Amino acid sequence: MDRPRVICHMLMSLDGKIDGRYFALPETRPGLRKYGELRGFYGCSATIYGTTTAAEGYADGYVYVSDLPEGSAEAPGPVYVGESGAESFIVAMDPEGTLKWSGKFVEKKGRPKAHVIEALTERASASYIAYLQSLGISYIIAGEEQIDCELLLRKLKEHFGIDSVLLAGGGVTNWALVSQGLVDEVSVVLVPTADGDSQAASLFETGKLSPAVPKAFTLKAVEVIENDTLWLRYLKR
Repeated sequence: MDRPRVICHMLMSLDGKIDGRYFALPETRPGLRKYGELRGFYGCSATIYGTTTAAEGYADGYVYVSDLPEGSAEAPGPVYVGESGAESFIVAMDPEGTLKWSGKFVEKKGRPKAHVIEALTERASASYIAYLQSLGISYIIAGEEQIDCELLLRKLKEHFGIDSVLLAGGGVTNWALVSQGLVDEVSVVLVPTADGDSQAASLFETGKLSPAVPKAFTLKAVEVIENDTLWLRYLKR
């Protein structure tokens, strides 16, 4: 393939939620441990996150206009490689250019040091692109209004040598790639808890995207984990 293999890997409650208060229940803990272990099982060099997930877990929230440098980027182009020797990457889907970062690497306990790649559209301002360049953060401009996920994946392989990626939420980002037929495997750690919160994010959500067209998958494997937790694996049809 001229793009990386994509595995959507998520932890989910019985009612399809990928966040919520059920994370604090003791019955969820075996699933959380398994979910972390499986990141190593897949051995992907990059993980893709949506804007909200990246802001809450990896970035320093959102950038203010006052944080941005004056003027435009030097030699702006569709791709900027800020770090050529990285072995691990975090790809943030950030169409308008809103995320704030402290540097070009993110280090999270238990995970390898990862270089940040911003996935942008042409809506991102020249000052934001200059901001990324000033920090040495890589970026890919893929699309005019919405991120062209297939183009983004091709550029990740071409410019960064990424052969496989984990897709790890949120629901809108997950669906964006699923709806375009770009997810090769869905890996779900299903915990024996439920949330019921209608405001909590689900595994797949259309958000502001076009009306959903249902997708079908083929079951590859089911594994029972301790405390009634399941690991479900599905392949793209």
